[in-house]
Amino acid sequence: MTLSYDLYWSFRSPYSYLVTPRLVELEAEHDVTCNVRPVYPLAVRTPEFFDSRDPLWGPYLMRDVHREAAFLGLPFRWPRPDPVQQANGSYRISQPYIHRLTHLGVAAAERGRGLAFLREASHAIWSGEVEGWHQGDHLARAAERAGLDFAELAAAVDADPGRFAAIVEENQVAQRAAGHWGVPMMVFGAEPFFGQDRFDQMVWRMREQGLERRAAA
Repeated sequence: MTLSYDLYWSFRSPYSYLVTPRLVELEAEHDVTCNVRPVYPLAVRTPEFFDSRDPLWGPYLMRDVHREAAFLGLPFRWPRPDPVQQANGSYRISQPYIHRLTHLGVAAAERGRGLAFLREASHAIWSGEVEGWHQGDHLARAAERAGLDFAELAAAVDADPGRFAAIVEENQVAQRAAGHWGVPMMVFGAEPFFGQDRFDQMVWRMREQGLERRAAA
């Protein structure tokens, strides 16, 4: 029996990047399907969230994400440029990168290659292995590695941004209805698992529900 779960995921979330290789491995080795549901980051959909954060929040976040990346053996550098732009301390400005990235993720999911695209694109953005992830053919090559035609993908997104924005909004409404607002968030059997550190608990719950290894694995 094939199990499935919903994945709420943001291109601006370092923790989303850090959990993705394990999600890819889970699907490759077990009879489970990931329903990719990209969302905009909190900095874009709820910028007021950051207005009253404790001053210790930022320094701890940076320490923790570098530590988590080292623990998992993943390359990591804060993106250059940041997928979410900030001016004069505010996120309430035009966002030239994050909307298109998120819409590309939706389009990839519609083509059945959502998780693969999240892995490849987030690696280009967060690993620090490429300069200027937003320039040249970095995203096109990521899409190609994910089994997608980037020209076709980008054309679909650019032709109807309103439709993709509406899908993202639907994802965000469904995410809150499932029990949380943060990312990465996996929902299996109507039970939310928020954070990359809940991956093992989700797999444990799946095993209770009969998770099986793929024959080829």
